[in-house]
Amino acid sequence: MTDWTEPGRPLARRCSEYGTSTRLRDGLAATSLRLAVALLLLMAAVEFAKARDPDGRYANSPLKQWFDSLRSGKGPCCSDADGTAVSDVDWESKDGHYRVRLDGEWIDVPDEAVITEPNRAGRAMVWPVRGYMGISIRCFMPGSMT
Repeated sequence: MTDWTEPGRPLARRCSEYGTSTRLRDGLAATSLRLAVALLLLMAAVEFAKARDPDGRYANSPLKQWFDSLRSGKGPCCSDADGTAVSDVDWESKDGHYRVRLDGEWIDVPDEAVITEPNRAGRAMVWPVRGYMGISIRCFMPGSMT
């Protein structure tokens, strides 16, 4: 048996006496930790997706499937943001481009964020994504301006 308290013995040499079993054990521990973190992130994503209609009030809406299927050039609308109806005074069109007023600030709607299919809801809708860089528009559906 090795005396680990032997004076003058370098630490690197002591560690090397463990052999590959310690490296293998450390590698398995790191892999297990990565797997656990990935599993937690996956579970959080599933819960986040369920939170879009937390109380189920929109589950029986005749437009639910239509809203769920809406896509812009930036991807699915309802996947990353909740849609919000916009009053007619809070959106406008000029030279074929749109902008919306959110939180008192006018934001240009990227052309690829505009939903081109007919608006079954009637009112203008916007799907903003709020992040550390500010607000970006995931989808925008113009209304009838009536």
